[in-house]
Amino acid sequence: PCSGRVEVQHDGQWGTVCDDDWDMTDATVVCREVGCGEPVNALAYFGQGSGPILMDNVNCSGSESTLKNCSSLGWGVHDCGHQHDAGVRCSETINYGRFTRLADGPHLCSGRLEVFRGNTWYTVCDTAFDQQDAEVVCRELDCGAPVQVLGAAASGKGDAQMWTQEIQCRGNESHSLRCPSLTSHNINCTHDSYVGLICSGYTDLRLVNGPDICSGRVERQCSSKWGTVCDACWDMRAASVLCRQLNCGIAVSVVGSDWFGEGSGEIWADVFDCDGNETKLSECSISSWSRAERSHRRDVGVICSNSSLALHDGLVRLSGERQCEGEVEVFIHQVWRRVLLDSWSLTEPSVVCRQLGCGSVLNINTSSSSSPEHSHECVTGFQCSGSEAHLGNCSSPQTLNCSSTQQLSITCL
Repeated sequence: PCSGRVEVQHDGQWGTVCDDDWDMTDATVVCREVGCGEPVNALAYFGQGSGPILMDNVNCSGSESTLKNCSSLGWGVHDCGHQHDAGVRCSETINYGRFTRLADGPHLCSGRLEVFRGNTWYTVCDTAFDQQDAEVVCRELDCGAPVQVLGAAASGKGDAQMWTQEIQCRGNESHSLRCPSLTSHNINCTHDSYVGLICSGYTDLRLVNGPDICSGRVERQCSSKWGTVCDACWDMRAASVLCRQLNCGIAVSVVGSDWFGEGSGEIWADVFDCDGNETKLSECSISSWSRAERSHRRDVGVICSNSSLALHDGLVRLSGERQCEGEVEVFIHQVWRRVLLDSWSLTEPSVVCRQLGCGSVLNINTSSSSSPEHSHECVTGFQCSGSEAHLGNCSSPQTLNCSSTQQLSITCL
């Protein structure tokens, strides 16, 4: 990006520059405009271009912020062929991160979109910005995928000038500077038209320290750094989306650090607000930042249905219509079993709700069993202190045959 054939855009069309009278002063303006330092070679040749030759006999003073401000014979006026297309080699390798930023957001991957052009920061107009542009911006900032494109109210107006050129990315470019841009006089931009952008903030996801790739401690990669996720930021809906994204089926359980150990490094505290039907976490909005204690003791883990741990003593499920309420069944000795009500106090349901990532207990009651499967298999004798991360840490229960059709049902907050 800091060396090549010089091309300019005029009236929406790209064209080349003739090398008649082309010198280091002209090259100085080009290298400065694209953020590449000083010119090393103003007579470098990078092959013939195509299309119109837009500038000839360019004569810059060296102080211009853009090549278009230099004098020439006039737009499209020339007396040379493409074998004389001007080229420049600049001193620096471009640092793309200097040319795009998200300002005044809660973290580096959200905020008001600003671009650096010609030694000036500009804010981008929302009428000239779409999903393909957002894909490229989030990618170049190492911020994953776009979650939401917002208006100016989300991240303030700022004090930068308005960038009125229309960015026209296809979505597969590595950086927005590689996207064509078009000056449009039909764009209606005001100081209330700034783009606010929220990126997912992560570039990769994994489950680690489990027996397979479908169970383990949740870790996210953000800006090249791997980190863990706090348990207060996570629920079964987010876990279901993660399992789906990893091609691991559906979520079976959300567990604490005692299952897969404590991680190290960063602890990501942004809370995913998923419906549970999304195909990947980047489709979920980030609702807030958790104020919970940031400690690796609270690193969250997930067990997906395709894991070998999916059928493991102490797993629990609720068979209700909603995620966090329903009839309780516990997996013990390779069988899903109903729980006898007389063996449960308030402490055991609190462990269940925590294990499922469903908060605290709201209600306990009984209902007639709606699930005939293994209806004769029951379990009794759970004794939990209430602080355990999952039922497998409570005292060993007893299994027995039962004839009662009464089913223990709980509702988590």
